[in-house]
Order: sequence, then structure tokens, then C-alpha cells
Amino acid sequence: MINLRLSIMMFLQFFIWGGWFVTLGTYLANTLAASGGQIGMAFSTQSWGAIIAPFVVGLIADRFFNAERILGVLHIVGAILMYFMYQADNFVAFYPYVLGYMVVYMPTLALVNAVAFGQMQDPSKEFGKVRVWGTIGWIVAGLMISYVFSWDSAVAIADGQLRYTFLLCAVASLLLGVFSFSLPNTPPKAVGQKTGIRELLGLDALVLLKDKNFLVFFLSSVLICIPLAFYYQNANPFLTEIGVENATGKMTLGQVSEVLFMLALPIFLNRFGLKVTLLIGMAAWVLRYVLFAYGNADETLYMLIVGIALHGICYDFFFVSGQIYTDAKAGESAKSAAQGLITLATYGVGMLVGFAVAGMITDGYTTEASVHEWQQIWLFPAAFAAVVFLIFLFMFKSEKEKINA
Repeated sequence: MINLRLSIMMFLQFFIWGGWFVTLGTYLANTLAASGGQIGMAFSTQSWGAIIAPFVVGLIADRFFNAERILGVLHIVGAILMYFMYQADNFVAFYPYVLGYMVVYMPTLALVNAVAFGQMQDPSKEFGKVRVWGTIGWIVAGLMISYVFSWDSAVAIADGQLRYTFLLCAVASLLLGVFSFSLPNTPPKAVGQKTGIRELLGLDALVLLKDKNFLVFFLSSVLICIPLAFYYQNANPFLTEIGVENATGKMTLGQVSEVLFMLALPIFLNRFGLKVTLLIGMAAWVLRYVLFAYGNADETLYMLIVGIALHGICYDFFFVSGQIYTDAKAGESAKSAAQGLITLATYGVGMLVGFAVAGMITDGYTTEASVHEWQQIWLFPAAFAAVVFLIFLFMFKSEKEKINA
């Protein structure tokens, strides 16, 4: 019964995110007439939320309040902000609400994990079965947008119907907010402990950067976030603009792929080792963007579908492998600090720079008639990822230490 409640929590948590974030770029460009730079600003609110999240969780949730209660409050506040996003009729009015929303949403990612872990006897065996419902929630949101409501059809986009994604997610956020107060009691765990800025940001793990291999991995992780930002920001606008039907629904193939390759990841790590697995992940970024650059909605649609399906390799083989590597490199006392540092560096700094770069490149290849030169736009992250691949290939030395996956 508890696992059912935790699964519902995860489903709604990621249904909310997948229900508006995927189509955000398309909505901003077509309904609010936002520029590439403005769209980059909107997406970068995720990074600001990731930077602020440790303070919310570490200084407030972990010390003073039950995790499930602050989760409920944040989602109720999020529902209100999401409703204001639905009502905004221009980018200037929209931006403060999306910034506020991501500041309250990003901490909930850690909070749902805290609630789940707090109820489990053996998280290593139990958590995956609960967390997978989050991915299912993201997939269901995309399928509903495309195949139930058809909000991402050409006619619907022209009519501004993508606006309803915010209303849908506002309702889901309100439901999760109220539901959170019925979740199992998860009291704060850091009561009486001294927690400073250094601990919250994982700065104690900076000592790991003295290791040349880890430094190369760390810098590669930050740099690869620039190509990653192009996918989040431009994939849906690209697919809808070139005429791919039910683009949002088709993009859920990326989440299906993520689940499948997560299962394959231990096999690759154990058979080929960490370096090769990480290189496969980076090579997948190059291939994905080349496919996007030369695919179209007609005879080469399969290239776009393959590009979407590569998401599992792109994400799991690099970012999840990287988390495992970071855990192996850090000592017992520095594991949490190391994960906090790598998260801050990637989803915080790396993605912040990535969205800014993606906005500038997109604007640079947009004609006066607001038509995008998509081939040139996609070749940039392909080339960038190829450079990161080569840097990692020649500078990262294979390690013999055991990587447990």
C-alpha cells in the first residue's frame, strides 16, 4: 500500500514536468512570439532552480519540516504559479512566473526521493520499482498532449492551445500538493546538525578535482550539457515546425529508451568499462544531432525517430554512468558532497551556459521571416559534442577500480 502511494507520487511528480517542459519552446515561439534568447532564458530557469534547490532542501526541509509537508506546500504554490503561466499573454509577463515555478519545483525532485527512501528497508532494490512510475508519468503526459488533446497539432499550435498544458499541469500540481499531506511521515534528518553553504553545494568534494582523471570527467560533464540544452530547448519546436505530426507523443520514445538502456547500463559497464561506456554516450550525442540535421518529416523521418530514441544512450551512458563513477571515486564521507557538486556543475552551471548558447545559435540561424535554418542549428551541438568526445578520448585514462552498477 505504501509503495502504491509512493508510485502515485512519482507519477504525478514527473507527469507535471513532462506535461509542459517538452512543449515550452514551441509554445513560447508560436504563442508568445519569443526570440531564441528569450526561450533560452525561460529554459535556464531550470538551472536557477537547481542552484537554489540545495538551500531549500538543506537549510529548510532537512532541518525544520517533514519532507512530505514541504513537498505539499511547494506543489500547491507551484499550481498557483502554473495557473499564472497559463494566463500570461506575453513573454515579459510569463518569465517571472516560470522562474518562480522552477525555484519551487526543482527542490521537490529531492523531496520525493527523500519521502521514498524514508519508507524503504532496501532502497537499492525497492527504489527503481517506484521511480519508474515517474518516467511513466512523463510518457503519459506526452501521449495525452499529442493523442488525446492534440494540442501540438499545427492547427492547435496556431490557435494557442498549447497554453492548456499549463492548466493541465496546474491541476496535477494541486492534486499532488494535496495528496502529499497523506504520504507517510518523513521527519527532518538533519535536526541539530551544522549544515553550511560548503556542505550544501558539495564544495567539500572539490578535493576530487586534484585527480586528473576526475577533473577531465568533471569538465566533460559540464561541457556536454551544452549539447544537452539544445535538445531540451529545440527538439519539440524543430519537430513541429518541419511538420512532424504528434511530435510530443513521438518524443516520449526518448523516455522509453531511457528505461530500456538503464537496464542495459550495468552490462556495458561490466563488459566494456567506464571509459568506453562514457564515450558511447558522448558519441550518441554527435550521431543524434547529425540525424536531426539531415532528417525530415517525410522520407527520412526514420532518422528523426532514431535521434529521439538515442536519448537513453545519451543520458544513461553518460550522466548515470557519471553518477556511478563519482560515487566510486568519492570516499564514504564525501559521497553526498560529490553528487551535490556534480549536480550543481551540470544541471546548474552547465545547463545555464547551454541554454544561453542554444538561444544565441538559434537566433543566429533564424531568418527575418522567423524561419529557422535547422540544419545549421543542429550541426553546432553535433560538432561541439564531437570536440568533447575527442578531449575525453585522449585525456581520460582507463581506470581499473571496480565500478558497481
